Amino acid sequence: MKLTGKILLGLLLGAVVGIALHTFAPQWFTTLDTYIFGPLGTIFLNLIKMLVVPIVFFSITLGTASLGDPKKLGRIGGKTIGFFLVTTTIAITIAISLAFIIQPGNIDIDTTGAEYEAQEAPTVVETFTSIIPTNPIQAMVEGNMLQIIFFSVFVGFALAMLGKKAENVTKVIEQGNDIMMYLVNLIMKFAPYGAFGLLASAVGELGLDGMRAMLMYMVVVVLGLVLHAVITYGSAVKFLGNMNPIEFFKKFFPAMTVGFSTSSSSSTLPISMKTAQEKLNVPKPISSFVQPLGATINMDGTAIMQGVATVFIAQVYNVDLTFSAIIMVILTAVLASIGTAGVPGVGLIMLAMVLTQVNLPVEGIALIIGIDRILDMTRTALNITGDAACAVVVSETEKKHEDSQLTEERMEA
Repeated sequence: MKLTGKILLGLLLGAVVGIALHTFAPQWFTTLDTYIFGPLGTIFLNLIKMLVVPIVFFSITLGTASLGDPKKLGRIGGKTIGFFLVTTTIAITIAISLAFIIQPGNIDIDTTGAEYEAQEAPTVVETFTSIIPTNPIQAMVEGNMLQIIFFSVFVGFALAMLGKKAENVTKVIEQGNDIMMYLVNLIMKFAPYGAFGLLASAVGELGLDGMRAMLMYMVVVVLGLVLHAVITYGSAVKFLGNMNPIEFFKKFFPAMTVGFSTSSSSSTLPISMKTAQEKLNVPKPISSFVQPLGATINMDGTAIMQGVATVFIAQVYNVDLTFSAIIMVILTAVLASIGTAGVPGVGLIMLAMVLTQVNLPVEGIALIIGIDRILDMTRTALNITGDAACAVVVSETEKKHEDSQLTEERMEA
């Protein structure tokens, strides 16, 4: 059986075992979760997280050094951020539209015990000003992705400009990158067991009753994720990336299963980059630049959750959202996707910001926290797919740009 099949089997067994224990033996679940499910999931997550910082540093440094030309770097950066902003706007628009059509919040829910303490998120300005690390080593220790990316781009640019003078350092970084990719292959052999532990723990804690109570909310979020993947990413890959969407999803599916298991774009980064480079034929320099940046600031899945959750909470509390409030939700969510980059529990922090902006009770978040763990898995699978779609699009547009430049040079000659 291939690795993808093993991971899917691990997820399926995890869901079955989790539901069975929650329903028939809840007292056993606590013990098994403490000594088996929890440790399995934690070991797998920690193994992947162990590689994230060195992979981001090596890959972005190499990617930037390979791009060399500052104009090319600026062009690729502009396309990447533009793609992320446009797709995030489309994502939240789809989510809000679906929530208004299906109306998941028109159900009887007791909101009296709902309590949620909102954490303060940094503003967009604070995020941009803190991108430059005062201490790159500290940024790596803390796992501050935006600062690591900024430092790596600077080092890569220096390597490109120095050329032969720094070729020994470039070789060391290339070898470091090769070592990391070898370790990714090694760790992926443990993925089916990690996927089993993570899903058994998540489903076992919630149970079928907990999921059934919020079924309509879950349906709308998942429907939004599927539509966004098929329509937005499918169209982008087809018309801008010159690739068959079915082929794209089929080849990237193994990375999506890992993203689903880990619930973390950053943790899945080593696997999603490897898949994009080897299966989707995205050049290493582009994959090394686009995907780590996407794992940090591209949150289409989170934007969909925010759109649905905002309308859901408004319906539960019988609050009518005006057209201007809806526009405010879209703008806040798009800006928040950059402004809260790298903050733990980013989805709920961003949602608290959006709710505050349109005067909805932040306590409403307590209603969806229970099933957020399961939905977080689906959101992550979509987020990393968006990063890969962007890499495919940027790769194809760069290829066309280079072809047109060659044609112009031949004509001049």
